Amino acid sequence: MQKEELQHQKRLIELSNISYQRNIATYSDFLNLNELNILHTTPKNMFPIPYETFGGYAYAERQMVSFFPDALYVSENPVEYPISLIRIVPLQKKFAESLTHRDYLGAVLNLGVERNKIGDIIVLEYEAILFVHRKLTGFVMDELNRIRHTPVSTELIESQEFNYTPEYKEITSTVASVRLDSLLSLAFPLSRSKMTRLIEGAKVYVNGKLITTNSYHVKENDIISVRGMGKFAYRGILSATKKGRYYVTIHKYI
Repeated sequence: MQKEELQHQKRLIELSNISYQRNIATYSDFLNLNELNILHTTPKNMFPIPYETFGGYAYAERQMVSFFPDALYVSENPVEYPISLIRIVPLQKKFAESLTHRDYLGAVLNLGVERNKIGDIIVLEYEAILFVHRKLTGFVMDELNRIRHTPVSTELIESQEFNYTPEYKEITSTVASVRLDSLLSLAFPLSRSKMTRLIEGAKVYVNGKLITTNSYHVKENDIISVRGMGKFAYRGILSATKKGRYYVTIHKYI
């Protein structure tokens, strides 16, 4: 583990210890896939209390980790993360540009906001939903008034009112096995050898954990993310052929 990764691991352990010693809830900033992998691969006995992760909605890639003492946890009242949801819409849809994830992210970063204070950005047809650390809500809403050349307005969304399921393309085909490399070749139009290089190059994550073994067997409903390419959900085996192959279904997120 590199120095920066060790420092990140140390910070997570410190948050856990603070929660345990002071009997309070503690939260990290938004963690990327690499940082989530450090969390998930750190031995559980290094954290004095359990943890949960959440990014504002069920399919979030960038997530916070919470350390929450049992004494404070009440099942009827789920952990409340310091995450705000901000809707960004053009002032005049008629003259709005076609904006991308990079456009929205760049505009927020240009305000001086650190990347770890920003979660996912969901880009819809004429608007975007920004997940941001709660303490920056007012600042972002006051200062963000333009994305590229498009004037925009912002409004706060109550988390309980937000319900989002990403669009996906369903792919059903046969594979020799449910190994990671086989499913990657099904999801992305690349050869098995190129997919192998992605796996060995530390670019593939399963449920937030870095996987570097081609032969890793994926389980039903696992979420596979490939840095720079996208992600998909493995939905399981439909049937087997007489030749020993498997009909499987995946949902590739658009």
